[in-house]
Amino acid sequence: MADQRDRAHPIPDTYVFDGALSRRGYRLNKLCISLTTDEARGAFKADEAAYMARFGLTAEEQALVRARDFLGMIKAGANIYMLLKLGAATGIGLYEIGAQQRGETLDRFLATRNVGGAT
Repeated sequence: MADQRDRAHPIPDTYVFDGALSRRGYRLNKLCISLTTDEARGAFKADEAAYMARFGLTAEEQALVRARDFLGMIKAGANIYMLLKLGAATGIGLYEIGAQQRGETLDRFLATRNVGGAT
């Protein structure tokens, strides 16, 4: 199958989730997907540091999780669908994640939804 990405013309400020990025973000993604049960979410909320240690997160990855730096986690290889699990566990919704990734307030971000030509 042919590669469908045109690496000669990358889209600015985007991060293609490919095999290399996936491997780099394995620990973050593993932690995030684990948060699908009440028991896991409870353990995470009770002691985030201990929970992150179970997945072998690096100091940098732990800092990203503690800061709820979703753009940083994307750059570190986290998959957006996995990050939604972390967002749900911490009370941070999809639109809040999107606003953070664009460097906007939630109100500014919401103003661009359902608007023709929104970027």
